[in-house]
Amino acid sequence: MKAEADPKLIVYFGGQYIPLREARVGILTHALHYGTGVFEGIRAYWDEAGQELFVMRPVEHFERWKQNCGILRIDVPATPEELSAITVELMRRNNFRTNVYVRPLAYKSAERVGVSPDDEDAFAIIALPFGDYLHADKGLHAGVSSWRRIEDNAIPARAKICGAYVNSALASDDARRNGFDEAILLNESGQVAEGSTCNLFMMRKGVLITPPVHENVLEGITRDSVMQLARRELGVQVVERAIDRSELYVCDELFLTGTAVGVEPVVRVDHRPVRDAEMGPVTRALRQLYFDAALGHLAAYRQWLVPVNHGDKEPEAGPERVAVSLAI
Repeated sequence: MKAEADPKLIVYFGGQYIPLREARVGILTHALHYGTGVFEGIRAYWDEAGQELFVMRPVEHFERWKQNCGILRIDVPATPEELSAITVELMRRNNFRTNVYVRPLAYKSAERVGVSPDDEDAFAIIALPFGDYLHADKGLHAGVSSWRRIEDNAIPARAKICGAYVNSALASDDARRNGFDEAILLNESGQVAEGSTCNLFMMRKGVLITPPVHENVLEGITRDSVMQLARRELGVQVVERAIDRSELYVCDELFLTGTAVGVEPVVRVDHRPVRDAEMGPVTRALRQLYFDAALGHLAAYRQWLVPVNHGDKEPEAGPERVAVSLAI
């Protein structure tokens, strides 16, 4: 999915709301040359029936962003709550009536040559209409990449550090040029880490398995949401453990999660079918539960949402969904 931004779009830049065409940085900006920035991804979902736009777990996203900015000693003075309020106001000013992707970006802003960073920091928040990141109507065909996932002692994968995403870009480009929809990266120990921009889950023998955060994966908020839904709504056991590459070939279900991705099934890995090469029942149930929660249709998860049009009012209930039961 390539989101083309309208230059008339309103963004938050330099402490004010301005048109995108006026938000510019200099060619010598430190972050442009050395990757010294940290970004975040936040989703907002448009509920057509309720005529409401819901921002999904913005405070948690901004908390993670500020923590990760600390790794590069980038200071974002606003609180997560203040940043959430800026984001809601940004969406109101743009009058979005569709699904939206929010991209906060903090960066070293000094305009000079020299790799050593200083204390000149800046941040911006951009929100733009955004559809499906991966088109997975029939499921994704993933390939294990020859590029290994970066190590924590090199560039921390748990943070969305701009320079680190060269690793993702190389793997993603390689996968697509080889006919795959997405890449799966192994860590330097040869065990499964994650997709190029998303976390990975595997169903095997009735257990939902995902690599632990110390296996050089992003500490995903969508990952956390899916783990909560699996345990609470489906009664599925969730285990964080290392995954061998060959387990991808013999598992019962496989899917990817992420802010941009949502929950998407992988039906083939390295030209091998995952089970019967169709979306499995747990993946299907979690996919539905996640989007029901994101649209305010599950009362137990409305605390995840910040409504844009209703302000501080309680989101309307909408069609309440019932918990899904599975025979696994």
